[in-house]
Amino acid sequence: MTDVFGQSHKDSHEQVVFCADRQSGLRAIIAIYNTALGPALGGTRFYPYESEQAALADVLNLSKGMAYKNALAGLDLGGGKAVIIGDPTKDKNEALLRAYGRFVESLGGRYYTACDVGTFSEDMDLVARESRYVTGRTPAHGGAGDSSILTAFGVFQGMRASAAHLYGTSSLSGKRVGVEGVGKVGHRLVDHLIDDGAEVVVCDVSPAAVERVRQRHPRWRSSPTPEP
Repeated sequence: MTDVFGQSHKDSHEQVVFCADRQSGLRAIIAIYNTALGPALGGTRFYPYESEQAALADVLNLSKGMAYKNALAGLDLGGGKAVIIGDPTKDKNEALLRAYGRFVESLGGRYYTACDVGTFSEDMDLVARESRYVTGRTPAHGGAGDSSILTAFGVFQGMRASAAHLYGTSSLSGKRVGVEGVGKVGHRLVDHLIDDGAEVVVCDVSPAAVERVRQRHPRWRSSPTPEP
């Protein structure tokens, strides 16, 4: 038997919500790590976890990380995260996302959700049909759109700052850079790195994601694909 309380209390999570909707097939977990600075903010990850235990471990770790991330950014927000168990290419549909939105709404604003791995702004539009506590919606619905654009640029600028500290120049030209995961954020980061003259090595559990990089940048290298 899984020690759910022991696992969630290990890092002192405030609340862990298990969400199930038989009609749509929704299986999701929402974890709120801390709301000392404000309501918890964190994206919704849609991923084919090998087990419910793996999904729980992931959402607990991610929600804790979001608390520190929001605090370091100076935001009046706590840390939270959600995971939906399933293959987003097969299991995602309007009924499931709206059922998930009702669970988000039931928390009364303790948790604000957004995009993450496997979810997009269009998905948040559907979640928002059932909940007021949704960010990252499409511009057509009053949102800021795809957050991965700025996320990738922010990662790139962080790498430039690190390079300036280590090498005395912010340029990554001639440096070999490994990018593990070339999804929404990763493939955009590869764009920035290659434009800056870096030699890029990529890997991803998704062959389709790697192929997208191959088509955009013929001159690249790949490392062995990691296990899911």
